[in-house]
Amino acid sequence: MTSDHLAQLAAEVGLDVVGAAPAAPYVATERHIVDRRARGLFGGMRFTMAIPETSCHPETLFDGARTVVSAALCYYEPGPEARPGEGRLPRYAWRDHYAALRARLDELGRRLGGQYRVLVDDNRHVDREGAARSGVGFYGKNTMLITRTHGSWVVLGTLVTDVEIDPTPPLDLDCGQCRLCIDACPTGALDVPGELDATRCLSYWTQAPLPVPEPYREELGAMVYGCDVCQDVCPWNRGIEKRRGGAAVDDGGEPVVSLSEWLEADGDELLRRYERLFVPRRDPRWLRRNALVALGNTGEPAHGPVAERYLDGDDELLRETAAWALARIADRAEEPIG
Repeated sequence: MTSDHLAQLAAEVGLDVVGAAPAAPYVATERHIVDRRARGLFGGMRFTMAIPETSCHPETLFDGARTVVSAALCYYEPGPEARPGEGRLPRYAWRDHYAALRARLDELGRRLGGQYRVLVDDNRHVDREGAARSGVGFYGKNTMLITRTHGSWVVLGTLVTDVEIDPTPPLDLDCGQCRLCIDACPTGALDVPGELDATRCLSYWTQAPLPVPEPYREELGAMVYGCDVCQDVCPWNRGIEKRRGGAAVDDGGEPVVSLSEWLEADGDELLRRYERLFVPRRDPRWLRRNALVALGNTGEPAHGPVAERYLDGDDELLRETAAWALARIADRAEEPIG
């Protein structure tokens, strides 16, 4: 199959960018993962980094695998800023874009014919490496995969097939001298360009099954999950509003959440509602921890009672975080006006 035919099929099923590369080992990527893991840069993260012997070998996913088809789906949409008492989600988590991408790749696989396997948000494949090899995008200094037309506001997925498809070349692009993402990162997680230190990354700490270190809590602001700072400042992401046609968030999108609801909702209900998010051990306490941190950063005295209920609870983590949040709210209430 030609790459033009692949692009035509991809457009028909609603994919924004597509590329193809031979199903071959990602030798350098596997070596990079092993090295970074040995240096402790992943913290407690697992994901594709946990099994590089699998995630860097698409050729082993099934007998006869010949081509790795990489696809990107743009998820950018404008949304409101969080108000006091609200938390902010990263754009990719406003809705389940992975489900949409998975369905579209499955349809593409059926149209291609033959044997195939779809991998979306799957630990068995390093999607960014496949996408870089096939020209879907290039690695930015913030380690994100950057596409020509949609910047890094994309979710990535993979279709491994036994159909032979003409490869699309990698992009001859890089970030040049730009270091806006490095300078904007509030915790220095990107101090080495192209290398993320997860132990200093705000997004990591919203997903880690540990107390958020105090030096990082204030930097989280209203964020209750993930972090978009390095994407917000990236020049490749400028103008996306016009290219997306000014699409507004519909009823299915959730840019902000009620912190009170997160703190008062039944745990099982909270997990069901946010099944699209990675929550360590599927334990709602980690979402509540994040809500308490955001409440401490943005809440007003009227929000105090919802945090006070955790002061006498059995959970030491939530007790301590609630006390921190209430102290922050009290400090702001005493700040002079003007």
